[in-house]
Amino acid sequence: MTLEERQQSTRTVYIVEIGIVLLLSLGKSAIYSVVSLTASLTAATPLAQQTATLNASQSPRPYFDLTYQLLKIFFALIPVVLALFLLWRDRISPTREMGIDFRRPGFDAGWGAGLAAGIGLPGLLLVYAALQLGISAQIVPAALEPYWWAVPVLTLAAVQNAVLEEVLVVGYLITRLKAMNVSPAWIIVCSSVLRGSYHLYQGFGGFIGNVVMGVVFALFYLRTKRVMPLIVAHSLLDIVAFVGYASMPDEWLTWLKSDPS
Repeated sequence: MTLEERQQSTRTVYIVEIGIVLLLSLGKSAIYSVVSLTASLTAATPLAQQTATLNASQSPRPYFDLTYQLLKIFFALIPVVLALFLLWRDRISPTREMGIDFRRPGFDAGWGAGLAAGIGLPGLLLVYAALQLGISAQIVPAALEPYWWAVPVLTLAAVQNAVLEEVLVVGYLITRLKAMNVSPAWIIVCSSVLRGSYHLYQGFGGFIGNVVMGVVFALFYLRTKRVMPLIVAHSLLDIVAFVGYASMPDEWLTWLKSDPS
């Protein structure tokens, strides 16, 4: 087998591997999001008057609800383990080559907080504008009953989202695309559009905002080769959204859910 044939064979293997990993995780979510958005756009109720609920209760019985929530978090992380195993099998160290470690806590925390602030504040304005324009659903970040375990579970869910998305959409996907000699521009497009696609259930506002976030995160990773600051940033964004929403007074929630028209 010639060098060119070996390279083509490797490329084919990576394409199939990426497809399997994503269809077990965020690619599957993207497909469901497209179907969900289509259903929303063809419904009688305008998109801006519809609701997209995250972190909903799974059972009226508290400890079964807790069990379901924890199982959901656990199984959502299995594709991350699979992706890291596939990289490790190919002698690619997630710690050394992707920066998934705790060797630079100051750098990770500082850049993570900075990225969260830089993306979070404009993101709120984008969500509001999209809702007013009628191109986004009303997002309910948390709908758990106020049990004692609600805040810890919401925090765990936020960290799980961050680990799942940043390891797969940034660390794993970019590593594989670089090995396939995909250009940096197309790597950024693939990573950011994928990130936006599995948020389409929120409407076009969620798609646009997450594509922009994806571009920023992909550029940061290509420059620093560290995933940890992105995990920190994403965790902070989701913790503030989930826990903050769950902690709001009822009168604030009523105002947030009011008809934007």
